[in-house]
Amino acid sequence: MRLETLTGDAIGDALEDVARLRIAVFRDWPYLYDGDLAYERRYLQNYQVNAGAIVIGVYDGDWLVGASTGAPLADHADDFQDALTGSGLDVSTTFYCGESVLLPRYRGQGIGGQFFDRREAQARTLGHTHICFCAVVRPPDHPLHPTRYRSLERFWEKRGYARLPGAVAHFSWKDVDQPAETKKPLQFWMRQL
Repeated sequence: MRLETLTGDAIGDALEDVARLRIAVFRDWPYLYDGDLAYERRYLQNYQVNAGAIVIGVYDGDWLVGASTGAPLADHADDFQDALTGSGLDVSTTFYCGESVLLPRYRGQGIGGQFFDRREAQARTLGHTHICFCAVVRPPDHPLHPTRYRSLERFWEKRGYARLPGAVAHFSWKDVDQPAETKKPLQFWMRQL
């Protein structure tokens, strides 16, 4: 297994595989995303054209089994404008960690920590002073909540991340058990670098 940090054209070469991986992994709890390849291609294209963006790919041979993305938050500011108003977060000095997706059989081997290490290093290289990400919030009594699910909150807290009070974004997607898209809350987490 190997990790590669991709930028620019190298991101473009991996987009199709990252799109399929996002659809597969986000289908599970807590995202329950009923993915769409056309949407994924459009969404991921933004990383290829962003000079500060990175994609960390995890490969088992030539097979992409995990990926994590990141880019300056200023390049995502329009998407998060409502959530960040009044938060005190300086968008111009903050790096945004997008998704981290990893196939289940590769979890528990320290790859999640390496995803954060590499994105934090990219943020520092770009001169950012803060780093953040969003996590979907689901009710504890959700009918699809798996009984053996282990939250990642303790992992994030050990890395120094904390919820940013009042900073909640809302995005729509179609859940696997629903006929149409619905809005979901995503809580911002951040830390100083």
